[in-house]
Amino acid sequence: MLPCLNKKLFGVDCLGCGLQRSLVLLVKGEFTAAFIMYPAIYPLLLLLAFLGVNFFIKFKNDLLIKYCLIFITVLTMVVSYILKINSN
Repeated sequence: MLPCLNKKLFGVDCLGCGLQRSLVLLVKGEFTAAFIMYPAIYPLLLLLAFLGVNFFIKFKNDLLIKYCLIFITVLTMVVSYILKINSN
């Protein structure tokens, strides 16, 4: 695993801390553990999947869908980060 440069330099987790471990857990089929490790994994994967499909197939309201998915993903990242920081 690649070390988190932010955590290494400043001793504080970043918004992406846990993403690599969550992806590994997801590949192993441990879906609940992946969510617990990094709660934004599923909105992030949904966003990436939509962007990939939308690259080839255009939808009527694709811009609105992109913005909503981005908002949900960022909100999930921020809320889970705040909860993780407050629990330590």
